[in-house]
Amino acid sequence: MAPPFLTSDLLSPVRHGFFTRAGGVSSGVFAGLNCGHGSSDQTEMVRINRARAAEGIGVAPEALLTAPQVHSATVVTVGPDTGAPEASADAMVTATPGIALGILTADCMPVLLADREAGVAGAAHAGWRGALGGVIDATVAAMEDLGADRARIRAAIGPAISRDAYEVGPELRAEFAARDPDAARRFSPGAGDRLHLDLPGYGIDRLDRAGVARAEWIGHCTYGEPERFFSYRRSVHRKEADYGRLISVIRAD
Repeated sequence: MAPPFLTSDLLSPVRHGFFTRAGGVSSGVFAGLNCGHGSSDQTEMVRINRARAAEGIGVAPEALLTAPQVHSATVVTVGPDTGAPEASADAMVTATPGIALGILTADCMPVLLADREAGVAGAAHAGWRGALGGVIDATVAAMEDLGADRARIRAAIGPAISRDAYEVGPELRAEFAARDPDAARRFSPGAGDRLHLDLPGYGIDRLDRAGVARAEWIGHCTYGEPERFFSYRRSVHRKEADYGRLISVIRAD
């Protein structure tokens, strides 16, 4: 049975979904729909979970493509003959109908993008490193190379760690200030010298600056909703041995 998922009205009717933990077969700290082969979960459980996500988005399991993610700004274009990227990349784009692009997250932003008129879709994994490094901008540019118009692209950020749960140190604000002075407004005071980073807000800023037509965060904090979402930071705070990965998917139509 296909698992439930969240959607964005901005992307509809393009087929897409931000999957939660619901509807999977994994157990323990991975309980639910863990889709990360990079976890220490049983390979067969992950395979079943990914097949269920593919069913939910309306494609065969082999048509749901993911890439090894490393917090880079690398974008790969995939088509009918490429298969899933073997080299590391943190975003993919396609203009091939029936191909579904999948992004794995556990606090970072899953960013799904579409130009419905051009039939071009994109998906990006954007933590603070990737967002600051330009993965969102690079994804929009790669979609343009396939015939998309950034003035028609709509984008949605799925469940991610929220500002209130994302405590960082002053060194991170200094790094942002050195590379993107406009990001200062996305940091707010915390306890002592601690700060809070509004990662989804920063993602929206980068999408706006990239010139997309409309962008939104659909809400939901991965850290704050343990029954619904996996969270790397929560697993560290709980001293758990590992954590599951959520999958977000968009299909080119």
